[in-house]
Amino acid sequence: MTSFSTYNFSGQKALIRVDFNVPLNDQFEITDDTRMTATLPTIKKILGDGGSVILMSHLGRPKEGPTDKYSMKHLVSHLKTLLGDVKVEFANDCIGEEAIDKSAALQAGAVLLLENLRFYKEEEKGDKAFAEKLSHLGDVYVNDAFGTAHRAHASTAVIADFFEADKKMFGLLMEGEVKSAEKVLHESQKPFTAIIGGAKVSDKILIIENLLQKATDIIIGGGMAYTFWKAQGKQIGNSLCEDDRLEKALEILAKAKVLGVNIHLPMDSTIADKFAADAQTTNCESYGIPTGWMGLDIGQKAVADFKEVILKSKTILWNGPMGVFEMPAFQNGTKSIALAVAEATKKGAFSLVGGGDSVAAVNMFHLADKVSYVSTGGGAMLEYFEGKELPGIAAIKNS
Repeated sequence: MTSFSTYNFSGQKALIRVDFNVPLNDQFEITDDTRMTATLPTIKKILGDGGSVILMSHLGRPKEGPTDKYSMKHLVSHLKTLLGDVKVEFANDCIGEEAIDKSAALQAGAVLLLENLRFYKEEEKGDKAFAEKLSHLGDVYVNDAFGTAHRAHASTAVIADFFEADKKMFGLLMEGEVKSAEKVLHESQKPFTAIIGGAKVSDKILIIENLLQKATDIIIGGGMAYTFWKAQGKQIGNSLCEDDRLEKALEILAKAKVLGVNIHLPMDSTIADKFAADAQTTNCESYGIPTGWMGLDIGQKAVADFKEVILKSKTILWNGPMGVFEMPAFQNGTKSIALAVAEATKKGAFSLVGGGDSVAAVNMFHLADKVSYVSTGGGAMLEYFEGKELPGIAAIKNS
């Protein structure tokens, strides 16, 4: 596999698949540019070598072809700001005459942003002819979009077929993502603790089942914890629960016991009389929540228990919050866990944080630089830890 870091891009046009699917407000202003800044080192290395850069991405979920709301043109001025004195051009299409002409005329040190790939249905269908048209725009293909690595789309997987083995590679962001994920999944030092949170057990069943083979400890928080309590015949009041997953929860607990994996459930919760920021709150055991009340965060005892496990860990994976951390009354659990992960990292543990809400939490509490790695790919990371092969990774690795 060609190494991006040692490749010399001088005189080369690098066609980069980036994940610029950023949130925009009503004025088409970017409200979070994390995905754009994450790929800057890749772009700058190519330009620094004396190459030029052609960027392709999707934005949103356009249903009926070109739509102004989902046009990549809204990103141009911010991209110029991020890149400083670099010339940034825009092509009103990602294939066709304009894209071909602008790519061909692109000078070394310049950047061309193509229009939204998903304006063509062929992108998501993984259409070979569409992928081939895109491939003609560059000399080298660089995949730096971990966020879409789990999709077998034209620009993320199929396109790799049209480049020689030494002309396709991961960008620095993708390299970092893959390295960090593999370190956790295949080279984890024990004790290895997985912290799994979020609302639903159904979203996390596969990741938990796969991690039972790898982790020494699994901490379960968030709304999904109450399904595990109810499965054991406990009172959870009006807390979130997936009744159709009770059997599965018991199965996971039994399997963990056989494999010698410690499953940690929150012993207490911050409970509320309604799902609202101004709700009345109190603390009680997670397995004895009165009717009319619901658990919206882990309690102080759970925080202490979980912290003890985290601080003994050598490898930590965190996916999903401990409660409704967007509301101040219910953010203590998630914040405490984030601080514990940061503390363990300082003591030498390797920590990987992934999944939209966990990433939002470490950013909210200004701890992103206090953990080993923050993943940009929510769905992709989840599928990777479920043990699935990601098409965007396989397309380059297996060539």
